[in-house]
Amino acid sequence: MSTPAGPPTAPSPGAALLRGAGLRATAPRVASLAVLADQPHADADDVARGVRERIGSVSVQAVYDVLGALQRAGLVRRIEPAGSPARFELRVDDNHHHLVCRGCGEVRDVDCATGAAPCLEPARPRGAGGGPALDGFVVDEAEVIYWGTCARCAAG
Repeated sequence: MSTPAGPPTAPSPGAALLRGAGLRATAPRVASLAVLADQPHADADDVARGVRERIGSVSVQAVYDVLGALQRAGLVRRIEPAGSPARFELRVDDNHHHLVCRGCGEVRDVDCATGAAPCLEPARPRGAGGGPALDGFVVDEAEVIYWGTCARCAAG
């Protein structure tokens, strides 16, 4: 006599996202996406800790490999504020910027200054005519980091 099967479980949003990007939905990948959904701007160590809480043992190197695969697939964005380890986020659908606290290192998203990617146009070199293409270089993204002090650190 067999036991009745429970109701079918729906695939996790992370698994569907991975499959949609042509990646296998492995436990470390699904868990990494879940960690980044809960902790935007996490570094690899934070992701590794969160993955271990979800699935058990995983090496930091395995997490770096997962994050690299997710980045190449366009599922995560890597940012590297000066003096800080690389951070990863799921917000990849726009060209937004970041605000970083000099005190505690908190990172927040900031929408583009002018609305549409690349958000900013670089100044043309002296004597150059032409548009946003600078000597054949076409800008498609701007990465801006605003530095300051968060309210918590300013009060502290």
